[in-house]
Amino acid sequence: MWGFCARTTVKMGTMKHCGLLNPCHLKKPVSLTRVTGRFLTHQKGLPTLPVPPLQQTCERYLSALEPIVEEDELMHTKELLGDFQKSGGVGERLQRALERRAQNHENWLSDWWVLTAYLDYRMPVVIHSSPGLVLPHMNFSDKWGQMRFAAQLIAGVLDFKIMIDNETLPIEYLGEKPLCMDQYYKVLSSCRIPGLKRDSVINNAKSSRPPKHITVVHNFQFFVLDVYNSNGSPLTADQLYVQLKRICSTSQEASEEAVGILTTLPRDSWGRTYINLTKDTTNKESVQAIQTSIFIVCLDGAMPQEPGVTSRSSAAIQMLHGGGSQWNSANRWFDKTLQFIIGEDGTCGANYEHAPAEGPPIVALIDHVVEYTKNPDSGQTPMVPLPIPKKLCFNITPEIKKDIEEAKERMNELVQDLDMRVILFDHFGKNFPKSHKMSPDAFIQMALQLAYYRMYQHCCATYESASLRMFRLGRTDTIRSASSASAAFVKAFDDPTKQNTEKVSLMEKAVTAHRSYTNMAVGGQAIDRHLFGLKMQAAEDRIPLPDVYTDTSFSKAFHFRLSTSQVPSKTDCVMCFGPVVPDGYGVCYNPMNNHINFAVSAFKACKETDASQLANAIKDALLDMKTLLIQSPRAKL
Repeated sequence: MWGFCARTTVKMGTMKHCGLLNPCHLKKPVSLTRVTGRFLTHQKGLPTLPVPPLQQTCERYLSALEPIVEEDELMHTKELLGDFQKSGGVGERLQRALERRAQNHENWLSDWWVLTAYLDYRMPVVIHSSPGLVLPHMNFSDKWGQMRFAAQLIAGVLDFKIMIDNETLPIEYLGEKPLCMDQYYKVLSSCRIPGLKRDSVINNAKSSRPPKHITVVHNFQFFVLDVYNSNGSPLTADQLYVQLKRICSTSQEASEEAVGILTTLPRDSWGRTYINLTKDTTNKESVQAIQTSIFIVCLDGAMPQEPGVTSRSSAAIQMLHGGGSQWNSANRWFDKTLQFIIGEDGTCGANYEHAPAEGPPIVALIDHVVEYTKNPDSGQTPMVPLPIPKKLCFNITPEIKKDIEEAKERMNELVQDLDMRVILFDHFGKNFPKSHKMSPDAFIQMALQLAYYRMYQHCCATYESASLRMFRLGRTDTIRSASSASAAFVKAFDDPTKQNTEKVSLMEKAVTAHRSYTNMAVGGQAIDRHLFGLKMQAAEDRIPLPDVYTDTSFSKAFHFRLSTSQVPSKTDCVMCFGPVVPDGYGVCYNPMNNHINFAVSAFKACKETDASQLANAIKDALLDMKTLLIQSPRAKL
């Protein structure tokens, strides 16, 4: 895949810069500025995504290669780029074609990106694509508490949905620049549909008859729960609690059908099974009920506590993949854009399918819901009879049964292979780098570079997501955290011949370089999506793939052994995802004022990677960088 997602949260209404032009570094205030009824006008007023100059991208690509390829490889790539961008050459031809595309599309990148990064991606969405999100442990430990909290959560989502339905969501700003709000209108009532070679996404929110129901999954059984009264008002938490009790009382034993596990299959396999499954009218109606629902609530059974695995890490596993077929992996429909997961023991969170949106709308919605559950609506509950929630039925043929068993085996192998570690770094949070006038995100990214270098004695291509939401229908680009400046810093850090003042100076230069690249990326001037666009343009124009794309340097540049993302949130949560390459790591972090939540993942099949080792190395790097700053006089640049 071409990188991962932008999971960023920004203030709504007027906001101030926090040192750099990067939505990753900003938080929402408590009070929101609402701009009613201006969604369409707002969207049309946003600028379109620019196409960066070809020479600029080629130069910046070479700079990005410097810390991660050998000198002879770099020189060879330099020659290829010279040919690529020369006057009248293939690069110039593709650039002109891309610029024409930009003039004729709302966003020259978005359609290509969704197809290539998500809908054409044929690995299972679970672990490989869909992130999990772990909320703080809730204060309940039984079935009744689980259902009560689930009812409040559903009511909180429906409360947020009112702003979506009325198109009154607060417009978000980065500094003075308004951001695209399109993704907020795609997270509810959406679902991915499997295909044989390419998937698709449906959104029913704008249909002539928008859905009025959610899907509830309990003991691998699926139920339709209508969440609106006959007068159009949403059900209250008390009403929802009554309905959830009905669902749980009629599904006390786990279903042997376990149809949900099919959504964990590789996409081509699931596409073939999907065709067979939906040939049956009953099955088709049940599947469509799930697909068209507003969202899913998964009421999970207890998860085992593995030796040596912390409760936070266990919760991350539950949110990301459910623990395997014997636990909760079949208590899901992983194609659904948004699934809320609530365990009996107070473990809560979410899993979301990535194609329709990045993290900001998910995090904003969850922040809203968490606040809502603390102070639920105390309005009077209507004394009206409620319809019995409908259980969805499936007719399982021997062939589908065989596919279910295959899905269980594959899922269990995937679960066994993933190593997930969630750590609470409680020595300091984002306030410390701020006190030294450093971007917290850049400071953390340099700690990741130092941790990796200490483990492997070389730098690697590193992906950090950057939001392109300053532009209409903007998704993401890449912040390349490994730079010549970061390489100089990490190589000098443990060198006893270097003075501390020099190390601090190198740290400051590395942080500044990262901040500069971030500003460039969110401004639409980074290299990754531009190179991707030129490659897609070549395919569309049936031009042979330029040598730049078959070069060994290109392979190294896009083999992200560190795939990282910052997910700031008002809620003390952490997002988690799997590595994007077999020998890589997934690292997600949420910097709070006085601590940082990290989720680190790796595949056990790769003997070169170790999630626990990297997590500990990150801790040590952060502490050592703090010690260096405290003990050393500030360098004068």
